Amino acid sequence: MEDKYTIIILAAIVAVIAIVGFVFATGMLNDNKISQTSPLKTEFMEGSFSGNVSLVNKTENFMYSYGDKQHHITYNISTVDNSSALMEIYEIQGVTNPEKRSFNGVDWNIYFTQAVPGNDTNSTNTMNIIICQHQGEKQGYLIYAIFDGKSDVNATTQMFSPAYKDYIEPLLNSITLKESKNVPKINEEYGLTEEEFAQQMDLIHQYKAGNTSALEG
Repeated sequence: MEDKYTIIILAAIVAVIAIVGFVFATGMLNDNKISQTSPLKTEFMEGSFSGNVSLVNKTENFMYSYGDKQHHITYNISTVDNSSALMEIYEIQGVTNPEKRSFNGVDWNIYFTQAVPGNDTNSTNTMNIIICQHQGEKQGYLIYAIFDGKSDVNATTQMFSPAYKDYIEPLLNSITLKESKNVPKINEEYGLTEEEFAQQMDLIHQYKAGNTSALEG
């Protein structure tokens, strides 16, 4: 069981780093006035990005990667059956204290975090990441916006930053969520049975409740 726990935590770390995706060429921001928009269209989510954004990669029908080459921004859009459980896993890795905002009747949890490429602690290319999460009745929705260290968009002041006000807020305000088929199950994403995953989540709940020894081993 300890090995399974190690797997799930390491997988969580890899997931946060893996969402970094692609690296793009830098550009100039036009006085924070972004008139151009680009379509976001997946099996489970539609909306529009600020700026010139195009589809870069698609993994089946549940993971889409978009890129803004001019401003070094990557957007990874995904769905999973239980996004709330995923965020609980991220929480014990330090992704905490979400801001809560509602757009068009949809409640979003908005997290601000940072990472470096390849988890290289010596890297000076620190990326600012904004994670937007909503759990619906039948599936969860996730947006990972990665502002590369070379990006000219300020993402360091969280809700007051141009990254949020000029890029994330307009995106969330434009989104329409849809139910989709063949939504991936989070336990399968971690290579666990439903029972094994439930056991791991129970340990995480114990840890969050103050029993720090629950995750030892």
